[in-house]
Amino acid sequence: MTRHAAVPELLPKGIHRAWNLPEPSLGVLWDSIIIDPARKTQLLSQAVVNFTVRPKVDRNVLPLHGVILLVGPPGTGKTSLARGLAHRVAEAFSSALMRLIEVDPHSLTSSSLGKSQRAVSDLFAQSISEAATNGPTIVLLDEVETLAVDRSKLSLDANPVDVHRATDAVLVQLDMLAEKHSNLLFVATSNFPEAVDSAFMSRCDLIMDVPLPDRAACKRILEDCLQGLAATFPSIGQLTQSSRFGECADACVGLDGRAIRKVVANALAANPNTAIDPNKVTIDDLLAATTYAKANRERGGKAK
Repeated sequence: MTRHAAVPELLPKGIHRAWNLPEPSLGVLWDSIIIDPARKTQLLSQAVVNFTVRPKVDRNVLPLHGVILLVGPPGTGKTSLARGLAHRVAEAFSSALMRLIEVDPHSLTSSSLGKSQRAVSDLFAQSISEAATNGPTIVLLDEVETLAVDRSKLSLDANPVDVHRATDAVLVQLDMLAEKHSNLLFVATSNFPEAVDSAFMSRCDLIMDVPLPDRAACKRILEDCLQGLAATFPSIGQLTQSSRFGECADACVGLDGRAIRKVVANALAANPNTAIDPNKVTIDDLLAATTYAKANRERGGKAK
């Protein structure tokens, strides 16, 4: 195992990556997600409370499960924020070695009766429990609606009973791990919180919305991306000084952070000249790319 991640074939089924914390590369992810600083502060503080208060207070007083859920549209940075959070929590406890393990929920689902339930139970009761026994552990559950699907919206006629049982297994294991390991924190993400089982939601200590960036955040994301490119292509940094740069930020409202950064890539591909020499990209190229991306996003929304 390297400093950054375990060798994939040595990891238990359902876990596709493991990190030793703190890990500076994850800290970069935390800094790259541009949202209201108050949200980041609240998120970090809630995670820290899991490791400071939770072990010392009876669950009858504070019924903490050690679960944080990040919800919001795709591309808003939930997964990056979760990974960055793990680094920042570990930084807060510099004397302790923490681990981050990332669960691949899709590897646990099966069309064979009973296999999903067993895979979930084995992952939580064995692999995750063992990790927490060895020290403070943060578990990333990406796309948690895959594992904890809303049973009230499922039909036993249309959906295999194993889907229901897998959700049951997640809930049972969360309760057992909450009792057994107070040094364990789950950080889950969901693009579709309406698809997450209400019983899972009730076990979350914090549910935080990660929204689409507002106009000010769009501008900061564009600036961050362009200044980052300026380290390699210096002329690109001058675009942020253009009197029309604000128009680009306006055009990006409604896009997620990932899409905004892709807009910049699209601007670099405006024509063969800019593709060969990105220093030649203009504010018109950037504005055209933002307008095109926004129009496509709105067109896609109407098509749904």
